[in-house]
Amino acid sequence: MSTAIRGHSLSLKTHLTLVIVAAALILSAAMGVRQTFGLLIGPFSFDRGVPVTLIAFAIALHNLVWGFAQPFAGAAADRHGAAPVVAFGAAAFAAGLAIAAAASSGWALVVGLGVLVGIGISCTSFGVVLSAVGRIASAQQRSLAMGIASAGGSVGQVLMVPLAQTVRLSSGVSMSLFVLAFVMLLAAPLGIVLDRRTRGATAAHTVAATSHDARPTSLRDALAQASRHRGYRLLTLGFFTCGFQLAFIATHLPGYLFLCHMPLGLGATALSLIGLFNMAGSWACGWLGGRYRQQTVLGWLYLIRGAAIAAFFLLPKSTVSVVLFAAVMGLTWLGTVPLTSGLVAKVFGTRHLGTLFGVCFLSHQLGSFLGAWLGGFVFDVTGSYSLIWGATALAGVFAALLHFPIDDTVVDGTRPPVKAARA
Repeated sequence: MSTAIRGHSLSLKTHLTLVIVAAALILSAAMGVRQTFGLLIGPFSFDRGVPVTLIAFAIALHNLVWGFAQPFAGAAADRHGAAPVVAFGAAAFAAGLAIAAAASSGWALVVGLGVLVGIGISCTSFGVVLSAVGRIASAQQRSLAMGIASAGGSVGQVLMVPLAQTVRLSSGVSMSLFVLAFVMLLAAPLGIVLDRRTRGATAAHTVAATSHDARPTSLRDALAQASRHRGYRLLTLGFFTCGFQLAFIATHLPGYLFLCHMPLGLGATALSLIGLFNMAGSWACGWLGGRYRQQTVLGWLYLIRGAAIAAFFLLPKSTVSVVLFAAVMGLTWLGTVPLTSGLVAKVFGTRHLGTLFGVCFLSHQLGSFLGAWLGGFVFDVTGSYSLIWGATALAGVFAALLHFPIDDTVVDGTRPPVKAARA
């Protein structure tokens, strides 16, 4: 009997490991390719004569489309599984990159890089992928499992930026985009792994895995409860800040460093370093979220990020300061995602996690749209990024003030059977 139980536990552990690896690979492709978009502004502006504002709008638009499409992608994955959603998203993402590569006008760039990429990434990123991890992992493992998947997904952020930069310098921006489109197509079949079920799962495990997820029974009830939950509203508002900060930095940091007369290629190096340190940051945030209240970790994360942005902007620029800034930003970059999705799962369960996180993520993407677009707009109007840097730093304080008072009480007034988190 004990041998059978140990074998079953090993099977479940192996299953969770496979799901985490598949999730990390999908996220590596999607988020890694997205991380390269800041490198496109200069080539598209100088080589093709496209205004910086229009390029920034295309990049901003994909964030907006991503946000509006995410609840629908999450709902589709909740209902039909991750495999068809990931496959469709990878194909749409690749098509958008191919259209951008062949674009002869700014508006073709908007359709490819803006609309299709936005739809594609909504199906291949956190709302679909991490929700699949959250459904497989137990309540005790969930925060750490999501953190590990997010950390593994950062590998793509480390690898894709130098790959895109190398191909662009040797063969041009179009070839670089075609290579990235091929990478996305390679990720299409991995959604099948997310939907795998272990054979021989015991009834006891099934009950344990779903007991906290049986509330509420309908999507309408879930959305109604979330809309009335003050903590969910605060979490959603705070997530706006995360999107604003990350999109501005990812899109405009290379151009800002160029204006500061930093060495050529330092922008690409900084983006790669952000991805590298994000690996450690996402894992650490997932681990901390399993030991402490997730909203408390989020509050401190936003304060640290805001302080780092302010210090970087106000202090003299050097290669060392850029590397240090990239390291700190990487440690706080996407750690918000496993913490936020884990908090949603803790309060509402995982039955409708893809949809509820998707609605929350819409706020994040509205912030991303404004961060990417306003950066270009403010620069075109004023010739400087100063105003937007100041707003980005202050936004961190605003987000922290929203997260600290969040109530994480489960919607039915009981808590799942997990070890109590420390304040």
